[in-house]
Amino acid sequence: MKAAVGSTNPVKIAAALAVLRRIYGDDASVEAVAVESGVPHQPWGNEETLRGALNRAHAAQRMSGATLGVGFEGGLLEVQGRVFTCAWCAVVRDDGAVGIAGGENILLPPPVAADVRAGAELGPAMDALTGLHNTKQSEGAIGILTRGWLDRQAAYEHLLTMALARLLTPSYYETGGCHARAN
Repeated sequence: MKAAVGSTNPVKIAAALAVLRRIYGDDASVEAVAVESGVPHQPWGNEETLRGALNRAHAAQRMSGATLGVGFEGGLLEVQGRVFTCAWCAVVRDDGAVGIAGGENILLPPPVAADVRAGAELGPAMDALTGLHNTKQSEGAIGILTRGWLDRQAAYEHLLTMALARLLTPSYYETGGCHARAN
């Protein structure tokens, strides 16, 4: 099983490899493919962030010829005056099947929220808050804010696993397929 991830970020590559090896075994391989997301460097809202993940997945699959193209996109959203992270994952199979999943909303601290509202990207804003460097390619905001109880890779592993649901249980998604049964 060959997969291509639409990014060269080591966290995204490691997340994809971990999930795909759990599901498809040691034959799973992951190629990093540098692609454009087609959205701003700091996406805002679920729609824009999902569009970036889909664009990355399609481009990675198309450019590599892999069986699966995987796209991760992290973004921000504002709810009730508070700024949260959001993330989406899209998986595109070479036969056209698409799986998507999103989530990973964590409240950002007020100084980071102010920075991103002023136009900063989340990674550099978290770097400024912590004094660390390039946290988006390591623990990420999630890892920092949870004191390591959950990191960016684990969050992306959850998203990819959920995005694969459409491919792992296709009969539940097909018209006329299996229907939920009452117990």
